[in-house]
Amino acid sequence: MKKLYRVKKNQEFQRIMGVKRFVSCPVLTVYYTPKREEVSRVGLSVGKKLGGAVERNLVKRQVRMMVQDLTEFKENFDCIILIRGAYLKHSFEQNKKELEKCLNTVRIKMQSL
Repeated sequence: MKKLYRVKKNQEFQRIMGVKRFVSCPVLTVYYTPKREEVSRVGLSVGKKLGGAVERNLVKRQVRMMVQDLTEFKENFDCIILIRGAYLKHSFEQNKKELEKCLNTVRIKMQSL
């Protein structure tokens, strides 16, 4: 996932999460808001409860690949993906299906706005 498509600044994280529109599942939570730039962007947040830095970075790399496979960054929203502890209990494919369900729900909700 290119850096152009990432939310990196704390202010942007707070703005997106402050709107309090989200879709949740046992593995992750997706906060979303209408995009402000030409491309949609994604931010990732992995808490320290998931393990050390090595485990958290592995999870972030996996989720970045999932997002790259599931979206073309032409969506009409920016989102923040919060990874929960249950992520480690499931396989990559199961987690990818959960993320796909959440993103599809966000797409449907954004069309109704």
